[in-house]
Amino acid sequence: MYYFTNVQSPLGMLSIACDGENITGLWIEGQKYFLGSVSDKMVRTDDLPVFLTVREWLDRYFAGEKPEISELPLRPAGGEFRQEVWKILCEIPYGEVVTYGSIAKKMAEIMGRNRMSSQAVGGAVGHNPISIIIPCHRVVGTTGSLTGYAGGIHLKIKLLEHEGVDMSHLFIPKKGTAL
Repeated sequence: MYYFTNVQSPLGMLSIACDGENITGLWIEGQKYFLGSVSDKMVRTDDLPVFLTVREWLDRYFAGEKPEISELPLRPAGGEFRQEVWKILCEIPYGEVVTYGSIAKKMAEIMGRNRMSSQAVGGAVGHNPISIIIPCHRVVGTTGSLTGYAGGIHLKIKLLEHEGVDMSHLFIPKKGTAL
């Protein structure tokens, strides 16, 4: 069984899910793949200790602090490939961005391959079930294109600006499937 609660944030309403002890999901209202990783019944419960911990973490994050991801017990549901990509996302420093291509290179090394598809990495990044905390918003296209945020490009920009990212080399693509 899974539990959920809702929290108001500067981005709008957030829904947080857990298995009782570990965070299994965090979605922004209206986000693609909302509850996509939840395969069981959800019960609303607002006072679980893990939810209090996440609320405190989010309060600190939105206050401009840089809380560590490792402070939270995370258990996102996904296959081995996605899990590895999400681990890499957790290594992206606050206020910095990396490209899908650089993650693909790391994944190729991990998997013992010569190369890895950036599109495969993009699929894993896009299906990250723990938004904001597992910082998929810090991933951009090789040319600086702000593509691929399930919460919407406007929220990706808001998160990057909140973290103080230099936005001068980043842009919204004219058209594409990730918008």
